[in-house]
Amino acid sequence: MSEFPGWHGTTIVAVRRGGEVVVAGDGQVSLGQTVIKGTARKVRRLSPGGYDVVAGFAGSTADAFTLLERLEAKLEATPGQLARASVELAKDWRTDKYLQKLEAMLIVSDGRDMFVITGAGDVLEPEHDVAAIGSGGNFALAAARGLMEAELNAEDVARRAMAIAADICVYTNGNLTVEKISA
Repeated sequence: MSEFPGWHGTTIVAVRRGGEVVVAGDGQVSLGQTVIKGTARKVRRLSPGGYDVVAGFAGSTADAFTLLERLEAKLEATPGQLARASVELAKDWRTDKYLQKLEAMLIVSDGRDMFVITGAGDVLEPEHDVAAIGSGGNFALAAARGLMEAELNAEDVARRAMAIAADICVYTNGNLTVEKISA
């Protein structure tokens, strides 16, 4: 019996520059060697209690939505405190037997702070004002870090980094969802 082919897809990059954060994500979802969907929306704006946060996710969609719902609840309990809500989510994710099985990663930003949240209990504030996750995340991260040397705004860096990742990673396409948020 052959093993079920793994789902692949998603490249998310976040860039902070000039008082704003831009989170961009591609739209491709692949099953093995087949593109199942090219227009998935993996970057979302959350507004719990009128407090805006942009989140991008990689991994299982159902798992990511579960985590986004939990993050919204944490933000409602701690309005305006993205760092605290992120740490609380990571603690729950690491210790709760149900949540431990979730396979996803998140990049979240409120325009001031930017974090990568993982199921290992990590809440990472990226260096160099760039973060990336997903299948093509390392390609997008390298491209964005290099592009930060140029005189480009955050959106241009994110879009160009995603284009480079899409040219290299077969699990990344050029159909982008881009969300901007200011501090």
